[in-house]
Amino acid sequence: MASEAIRVLVVDDHPMWRDAVARDLDEAGFSVVGTAGDGAKALRVAPAARPTLVVVDLHLPDMTGVELTAGLVALPDPPRVLVLSASGASDDVLAAVKAGATGYLVKSAGREELLDAVRRVHAGEAVYTPGLAGLVLGEYRRLSSASRSREPEAPVLTPRETEVLRLVAKGLAYKQIAQRLGISHRTVQNHVQNTLTKLHLHNRVELVRYAIDQGLDA
Repeated sequence: MASEAIRVLVVDDHPMWRDAVARDLDEAGFSVVGTAGDGAKALRVAPAARPTLVVVDLHLPDMTGVELTAGLVALPDPPRVLVLSASGASDDVLAAVKAGATGYLVKSAGREELLDAVRRVHAGEAVYTPGLAGLVLGEYRRLSSASRSREPEAPVLTPRETEVLRLVAKGLAYKQIAQRLGISHRTVQNHVQNTLTKLHLHNRVELVRYAIDQGLDA
């Protein structure tokens, strides 16, 4: 997807950091539709600005970034949420993901890492600072083990969809899956989208959770 089709709202209570992130995104060709220094303003402007992705800091003056994330994903036309925080604490990461964040980067990430994360999160990929992905997958495994006994009948996926789903559950990015299977990045995206539709899921985070529920991460 072209960068200009990605509409970004940046939420951070530090003006210099907020402006720097917005500037980097703008210079990379993204459409920065607004900035906010607190959660209330973000929730107020989001319906009119219609961002497709919101970069959220966890520590805001009026609410937590986790609360803001939950509010954003509850909107009628919810944007993706990428958390960009100074904290890499496990409790913060898991709380953000459970609230609906699709990606989580710590603020030590470089400019190119941020831009790549924005593109991938917008496409529905779960993106985390290296070292955090295993934490999130581990939590999904713990939660899924408690609900295996109530496992519903699984929809019928094609062998290729199941193969792609298995690799998604192992934490591989779409580009890595494409290389592993010898298919195009677009084909991987199509398989993932078809699988999401069949399973009535909304994003890659939910897809990984489903795959682990089905034991496909082994």
